[in-house]
Amino acid sequence: MDLRIFTEPQQGADYDTLLTVAKATEDLGFDAFFRSDHYLPMGSADGLPGPTDAWITLAGLARETRRIRLGTLMTAGTFRLPGVLAIQVAQVDRMSGGRVELGLGAGWFEEEHTAYGIPFPAERMARLEEQLAIVTGLWATEPGATFDHRGTYYQLEKSPALPKPAQAKLPVLVGGHGAKRTPRLAARYADEFNMPFASVADSERQFGRVRAAAEEAGRTAGDLVYSNALVVCVGKDDAEVARRAAAIGREVDELKANGLAGSPAEVVEKIGTYAAIGSSRLYLQVLDLDDLDHLELISAQVLSQLG
Repeated sequence: MDLRIFTEPQQGADYDTLLTVAKATEDLGFDAFFRSDHYLPMGSADGLPGPTDAWITLAGLARETRRIRLGTLMTAGTFRLPGVLAIQVAQVDRMSGGRVELGLGAGWFEEEHTAYGIPFPAERMARLEEQLAIVTGLWATEPGATFDHRGTYYQLEKSPALPKPAQAKLPVLVGGHGAKRTPRLAARYADEFNMPFASVADSERQFGRVRAAAEEAGRTAGDLVYSNALVVCVGKDDAEVARRAAAIGREVDELKANGLAGSPAEVVEKIGTYAAIGSSRLYLQVLDLDDLDHLELISAQVLSQLG
């Protein structure tokens, strides 16, 4: 089971904070550092000092880390034209020496679009399908050839399809709860399917849909990595769990029901229930980015038991 650290910087984190967490992620043996792609905080958070751009952040981290994978859960397809996004991600991959992964989603948070003058079209899933086709198509185009796309929403003509990522196949993640289109898109374009903030039962049901869609698309179900994103709140004892839950404005019982919370032993046991349904990678949503002791505890007493 791979454990990856997943951050939500729109809730309030500057680049220096993210760099500190990314370096701790690397030093403590976690597999990757991922971040969300949002421009407004959610809930009661003030979001200060303000949003950081996902791909500018990852470009900086690409030069200041050496081992960990870097990526997004999920880049909002509404924020960037697909051709521009392909250039950005390929460049950051080259800056990192080939450690980048792209999670790409349709975009859903209308308020942040309104706040920053970003169009919020109704047909976002249809656009996402074209975006996935364009980004993966540009990267797959042989050097010296050109790429064309004539779609409903985007048209590309004689693109040189440059630059190429450092990786021969840069991993693409698709995720979500949708019962029909989401599995189909994952089966066609993704290297990994991510189920965000879902129970074991709901994850198993959705993984089954993706596996079936993969077979229908001519792939084997095992071609994809299956993963989950879950909030994490671990403590050496009940008092520490309660303190960490209070720090992120959550209740312990709710966290235990819907995430990975409790003692290290409790969390390892729950991770096993996700592993049993085929999840091989967990994105640990860390909401208090100043609590590096939390990461140290997870590394020492959870990650160490999953080898």
